[in-house]
Amino acid sequence: MARMRRNSEQTLALKIEQAQEKVARTRAAHDKAVDEYKRLLDIQKERQKETLLKAIESSPRTFDEIVAFITSPVVSPDEE
Repeated sequence: MARMRRNSEQTLALKIEQAQEKVARTRAAHDKAVDEYKRLLDIQKERQKETLLKAIESSPRTFDEIVAFITSPVVSPDEE
């Protein structure tokens, strides 16, 4: 069987098609990784909320004292 040679236009078209396929695969992998990242961040945020709520519930401070502390401006040691 004789092998047909591709001209440069056919070769270029094939390379473009292969590049498009690679981009599609890469995009799918990227989207999947981003979704996993967001899911893990959501889990982390939920755990932080639970930890904060438990700390508030077990604190001897009142709700107003805790809110005042959290919302108070931060004073660095240099400013004191």
